Amino acid sequence: MDLSREIDLIERVGEGVKDWEDMAAFLNHAVIVSKLAGRVARQLGEPEAFCREMEIAGILHDIGKLRVAAYLYGTQTERLHVSRLKHVRMHPSLGHDILRSAGGYSENLISCIACHHENYDGTGYPNHLHGEEIPFGARILRVCDMFAALVSNRNYRAAFSVDAALEIMIDEIKSFDMRVFLAFLSVVHAEDFARIEAYIATARCYKKQPMGGQSERQSNT
Repeated sequence: MDLSREIDLIERVGEGVKDWEDMAAFLNHAVIVSKLAGRVARQLGEPEAFCREMEIAGILHDIGKLRVAAYLYGTQTERLHVSRLKHVRMHPSLGHDILRSAGGYSENLISCIACHHENYDGTGYPNHLHGEEIPFGARILRVCDMFAALVSNRNYRAAFSVDAALEIMIDEIKSFDMRVFLAFLSVVHAEDFARIEAYIATARCYKKQPMGGQSERQSNT
């Protein structure tokens, strides 16, 4: 699938990110989420047009972080200060605004970006949506994004193994739409998951990763 328009948009919005490794890690994370989201949508039996849109949403889901790059990139602090955490949590809304201004993206895709940190049990952000109040595509992104974050290095911890990441996610199961999570597990256990594992291996090579934080459990970033 041609995602050159999306990559170009990311590069333009991310001009403030000066460290090459930060941007490379950002893009690698986006690719993992994109590939997972498309596969999960297909596993759920969704129409191919929706599956392709989920791949685009996966590439763009964190684009709002590039608007607050000075607060998120290049820091080696173990924990987020309150002010920085506030900026982290602005990124879904900023992503919504960026894509609306860019034009050419559907309302469904823009809503998925705005809601990809909402949790199924209502504990997410920015609007504490609950259950099916959350756009279906955002529920797919939520699962894929958390997994991709867990299996990548962060400033404050090393990457988890795939099995350890799944155990953490099972502990956090209330955050997810169960039907989406079960489809995600089918994708992870499929034979061709090795293609995504190649990107995961790359993510583990980066010493730094975009978005600092306390932990996926504590900060929910």
